[in-house]
Amino acid sequence: MSPRIPRRRARQVGIAGAAVGVVAAGLATALAVERVLVRRSVNAPGDPYADEDFADLPFDADLTVTAADGTDLHVEIVEPRATGKPTIVFVHGFALDMGTFYFQRKVFTERGDHRLVFYDQPGHGKSGKLESGNYDIAGLGKSLAAVLDAAVPDGHIILVGHSMGGMTIMAFAEQYPQWFGDRVTGVALISTSARVIDRAKLAVPSLVARASAPFFPLWGKAAHLGGGAIERARSASSDLAWLLTRRYGFGDAKPSPSLVSFVEGMNSKTSVETLTRYLNTLYQHNRLPALAALRGVPVLVIVGDKDYLTPVAQSEEIVEYLPDAKLVKVENSGHVVMLERSDQVNAAMVPFVEKIS
Repeated sequence: MSPRIPRRRARQVGIAGAAVGVVAAGLATALAVERVLVRRSVNAPGDPYADEDFADLPFDADLTVTAADGTDLHVEIVEPRATGKPTIVFVHGFALDMGTFYFQRKVFTERGDHRLVFYDQPGHGKSGKLESGNYDIAGLGKSLAAVLDAAVPDGHIILVGHSMGGMTIMAFAEQYPQWFGDRVTGVALISTSARVIDRAKLAVPSLVARASAPFFPLWGKAAHLGGGAIERARSASSDLAWLLTRRYGFGDAKPSPSLVSFVEGMNSKTSVETLTRYLNTLYQHNRLPALAALRGVPVLVIVGDKDYLTPVAQSEEIVEYLPDAKLVKVENSGHVVMLERSDQVNAAMVPFVEKIS
């Protein structure tokens, strides 16, 4: 091997590290102002969720399911007080975890008439990470199949997916169309898309995950060359991440600071490695034909009218392919509509679920 190659690689590492250092130094000054804004927001009076314990997610059983790609998936189950109704399985989105469905978990647990299954997607929450290679939405569909086989071996199922979770359901439908109408008797798709998402918009969840815009073009290479430096910079830019979460995750100009912190907390726990290894598959997602499998079951589509990441037009496109689906547009709400406007989302979901139970 030529001696120039190690020197070249070392030089690349040095350049990536220097770039990260320069960006981090530039952020330090800007964040002094951001911290003031964040603290004013977080400490503002009148937050309806100031006393909400978002860590309180009771369950009756948990298990570990090994997906087809070898990752271990963390699953939590809430048992009903009565039996005979479909199990509701919740599938969360990119850079989040099962906590996404906090308010839906709360309302259906209180009702006590449905078995509830939640799991963390590969590389998210308490689930394991892929040992090698990149994540693939088709693989996420197989992961969902593994969860269903292990946690819901029989009986009817209602699938609920948010954002990438909705895409996961589409991939599952593409691979296992025979489940729909037989085992799967209803689907709720929240803030999702059946086609490729604009790359500039897709960058936002990644940036929100305790990184800032100048880092994003570096991630593909620098995550391997200078991952430690990037992680340190993410931590330093936590206030900026909070503001980005508020700006791009929510539709209300003044959302609950507690909700913003809850979402940003989920973002921040998702590693740079996981984020970068999902990007290619999210860039290539296009599953409009897969929606055909859903035509045999009731479908509810929910979207916030100020969703920046998966705009209303993308939910309307899903309904064009599924003309019998019900579309609910929630006013003054963004991408995390099930948290930001939980009462309205639950008001649509509960009768939908009851009608097909």
